[in-house]
Amino acid sequence: MSALLQVEGLDLYYGDAQALVQVSLEVPEGEIVAIVGANGAGKSTLIRAIAGIERPRAGRIRFAGRDLAGLDSHEVCNLGIAQVAEGRQVFPSLTVEENLELGAMLPRARAGARRAMQDAYALFPTLAERRRQLAGTMSGGEQQMLAIGRSLMAQPELIMFDEPSLGLAPLVAKEVLHAIHVLNARGLTILLVEQNVAVSLRISQHAYVLENGRIVMSGSGEQLLRDDRVRQAYLGL
Repeated sequence: MSALLQVEGLDLYYGDAQALVQVSLEVPEGEIVAIVGANGAGKSTLIRAIAGIERPRAGRIRFAGRDLAGLDSHEVCNLGIAQVAEGRQVFPSLTVEENLELGAMLPRARAGARRAMQDAYALFPTLAERRRQLAGTMSGGEQQMLAIGRSLMAQPELIMFDEPSLGLAPLVAKEVLHAIHVLNARGLTILLVEQNVAVSLRISQHAYVLENGRIVMSGSGEQLLRDDRVRQAYLGL
C-alpha cells in the first residue's frame, strides 16, 4: 500500500537544542501507525511539525505526493490532515455544535458540513444530546469526543492523535480508542501518539519508537509488542 504521508530526514530545533534528529517515517494509506516513546522524546514535536505549527530546519514532509514545506497550519489542514491535539483544546465558551461548526470552516469542508456533523453525532451520541451545552462544562472524556468530532468536520484523509487517552478514566479511554479503531475501519488513515503503549501497538499496523528525537526502532505493532527492549522500556515486563 502506498504511503499517504512521508517524513524524510527531519531535523528540528528549539533554539540551540535539537528536538528531532533525522526522523524518517511513512504512514501508508488506510493504516494506523503508532509513535511510541518516553515523555520528552519528541513525539508531540513531530506531530506539530507535520501540522505546520513547527518549522523544521532540514528534511522533507510529503502528503499525497505534495511537499508541505512552508505551508501554514491551516493550509496543511485544508489538504486533508487533521490534528486532535494533546489536552483537547476545545473552545470552552462555545457550545458543542459551535465547536463542531468551526471544524468545517476550511474550504474543503464547507459543502459537506451538515453530513459531517451527523457523522460526528452518530459516532458520539453524547455530543448530539449535548449540542447546546457549553464545551467548558463537559467532562474530560466528553471534551475529547468533541475534539475528535471537530477534526472529522474537516473531512480529513489523515488524523493525527496526540495522547487521546491522557487524563481520562479507563472506561472513557477505552471508548475513545475504540472510536479511533472504528474511524480507521471506515478508511481514515491514523497517526497515533498514545501513552498506553500496549494498546497503541495492539491496534496499529505499523509503529516507530522515538527516543531523544531519533527513530531507534520500527516494525509492525505485533513485532514491537514482542520485542524485549520495548517490553522492558515501555511495558514494564
